[in-house]
Amino acid sequence: MPAMKNVDDLIDGAHELSERGFSMGEIADELNVSRETASWLVERSGGTTPTTQQPSGGPHDIHVDWSALGRDSARLTYAGMAMADLLSKQGADVDLTVGIEKAGAPLATVVARELDTDIAAYAPRKHHWEEGDIEDLEGTFSQNFADIRDRECYVVDDTITSGTTMSETITGIRERGGDPVACVVLVDKQGIEEIEGVPVYSLIQAIRVGDAD
Repeated sequence: MPAMKNVDDLIDGAHELSERGFSMGEIADELNVSRETASWLVERSGGTTPTTQQPSGGPHDIHVDWSALGRDSARLTYAGMAMADLLSKQGADVDLTVGIEKAGAPLATVVARELDTDIAAYAPRKHHWEEGDIEDLEGTFSQNFADIRDRECYVVDDTITSGTTMSETITGIRERGGDPVACVVLVDKQGIEEIEGVPVYSLIQAIRVGDAD
């Protein structure tokens, strides 16, 4: 998918992903926007009036396009190394890195290599979400990767939009007997310092200034 330069590009991108069978939650993940923004974009792409109430001019959100890193293995590795450096002082006993799918997984692979840990992968429930109450859905840890139980771990994702997915992942780790020590992302759109008592580190913080109304 080409780089997104403006809202019209985002609408076109949302339409393309919808036509390819992506769930609304997956579209939000691919475009690095909230679920509400993803719904608004898809509805706009179909020429319909959005069914959810949004502020004038569209939802208040920030789109992050880091495809210049993602499409180049060397750049992605450098970014992952920088993220690992943010975590390097967090504890000598951490031996597991949990990557949040999809975009967090390749970054977690680099972090795990740099910090000499095993790796686990978590698919959040938003990937199954279309509409309605997302609380009725469940995320899953892949059985193809390392086990969580009785291990201290890092959590890696690309972007924090609302913090919901990171909070869900932390809860899932604890429910399975793991101990999340710290989280790291490329971009934090909320300026969050901790989630569920776990410190959050980011390479970039994107902070909205002013109001779109």
